[in-house]
Amino acid sequence: MSIGAGIALFVIGAILAFAVDLPNEFVDLTTIGYIMMGAGVVVFVIGAVLMMRRRQTDTVTRTEATGGARVTRSTTRSSNDDLV
Repeated sequence: MSIGAGIALFVIGAILAFAVDLPNEFVDLTTIGYIMMGAGVVVFVIGAVLMMRRRQTDTVTRTEATGGARVTRSTTRSSNDDLV
């Protein structure tokens, strides 16, 4: 969701910076466009980093010998799961 918001901020900022040419004495739309483009890049990068962290997985394999039998257990968890 934050990746889409970053792209939307960047596009709206680019439209304000490069395409809108309204005479306005109070607000500089070009500067606001550049600020929105910068914010869009920051939001996009943060969203991409958080998505990569969410997709990491750890696999733990334990082998236990009970009597004469060997039991192997595998557990896969993502990085945001709690250890039990």
